[in-house]
Amino acid sequence: MPLTVGAFEAKTRLSKLLELVSKGEKVVITKHGVPVAELTPPVHGRGADISKVAEELRAIRSRSKPGADSIRSMIEEGRRR
Repeated sequence: MPLTVGAFEAKTRLSKLLELVSKGEKVVITKHGVPVAELTPPVHGRGADISKVAEELRAIRSRSKPGADSIRSMIEEGRRR
């Protein structure tokens, strides 16, 4: 169950709340009893796997039909309009 604090209390005790969050706690900040924000620890190690991303880009590239136009010619065409 996350710790719930009001906005004023969160402002005055921010350092303590950040310490709790760094230890894995979740803090919900409310304004007039309505949740408006959450403080949660950052998620480490959930970044994209570079090899998987590269493989997906290669798959997209293989499905794309190469055209006669290069990127440079498309840029130049856009500048003429």
